Amino acid sequence: MLVDIVTTRSGQPPAASLYVHDLPREQMPRSPQKGAVRTEVAVIGAGITGLVTALYLGRHGIDCRVLEANEPGWGASGRNGGQINPGLKTGPKTVAQLFGERAMRRVQGSADAVFELVGEERIECEIRRGGTLRAATDRQSLAELQALAKEARDTGIDYRMLSSDAVAAVTGSARYVGGLLDPSGGQVNPLKYTLGIADAVQRAGIPIHCNTPALRARETQGLWRIETPEGEVTADRILFATNGYTDGLVPGLRWSVLPVFSSILASRPLPQEWRDRILADGQSCFEVGPVTTYYRVDSNGRLIFGGRGRMRDADGPGAFPQLETLAETIWPGIGAVGWEYGWNGRVALTADHYPHVHHIGKNGYACLGYNGRGVAMATVMGQEMAALLVRGETPILPFSKPSSIPFQPFWPSGVAPALAWAKIKAKYLRRQ
Repeated sequence: MLVDIVTTRSGQPPAASLYVHDLPREQMPRSPQKGAVRTEVAVIGAGITGLVTALYLGRHGIDCRVLEANEPGWGASGRNGGQINPGLKTGPKTVAQLFGERAMRRVQGSADAVFELVGEERIECEIRRGGTLRAATDRQSLAELQALAKEARDTGIDYRMLSSDAVAAVTGSARYVGGLLDPSGGQVNPLKYTLGIADAVQRAGIPIHCNTPALRARETQGLWRIETPEGEVTADRILFATNGYTDGLVPGLRWSVLPVFSSILASRPLPQEWRDRILADGQSCFEVGPVTTYYRVDSNGRLIFGGRGRMRDADGPGAFPQLETLAETIWPGIGAVGWEYGWNGRVALTADHYPHVHHIGKNGYACLGYNGRGVAMATVMGQEMAALLVRGETPILPFSKPSSIPFQPFWPSGVAPALAWAKIKAKYLRRQ
């Protein structure tokens, strides 16, 4: 039986992704934390959530330090599919009913938050607003999209239903029975975006300590004391922003999410005939059938194609043959172009499919669980956590206590049967 326990270690190389290969060689210097230091706020994790929080703290003159076990963007923030997908799994009306009107507007505007931040800090990250396309693989999924479109109309949001022919014209594939386009969505090089935020954090005077895992964090006499390999940080308040790489630092937090692996292939630059055929206007696409697949064509004409793959760390263009087979099913002949990069990483899934904000102790917080929508939602939640830490504002999502998902360490054992059942259901539904 497979058992999965996340352990955060320092000095791990980055995923062998296209994004790492395309990075400029010059980076701002970032050193490990050493000695004993005092700060107002300690942020654990230099992904999008932690970095955006730190940036806004710095803008408000709050003394802050970011502790990162490896490098900024080492986790999902720097290795995801690069889709800027606004919204949550459920529709805007449902989100408003659960969390309020303000939360719904913030969630629906989460892509705007990314574009605004990129503009403010002049981040070079290949950002493009082509819209987010949800593509239905079966009639049940299409009915869900139609209900979502109705919710959007009822709340004044511009979602557009597309026919099967229209989706085929956009995706270059006859796989889909219809789709839903959100024009506010987009795409980005996620590692360049994350590192651009990191640079902005440092320009704001906030240090980012790399290769500095938090070995232990405890709250005593109203202060947080964080032990690191070469010192200690004492802080008035703390934010844990570790998402899919959450380990045992906070008791019970790791058991509240499923740290599943998502895998990605990047092709060689597509010939023009393929570029004209697949998402030619810069759209990002993800399927809403039983098994999620997502893809986009980047600024260099490469197909970035992702979905479920191996349930362990893996890299290389030949590491995910099931994704190659699926891509060939969607676009017969695409394999002849050639796959040049392959990598994977963990995303954090929650039991209710919503991000969670936890109150830890008296002056500690955790924010995690983006369920594959981390670029946009982590940006918004970083802003929300900064507002909480600066002014005590209540975030758009309510506080909760970490709740363990039953049998969480054994999640890999259930993935293969679940995926097989999902494929059977998908095959049956396509016949209806």
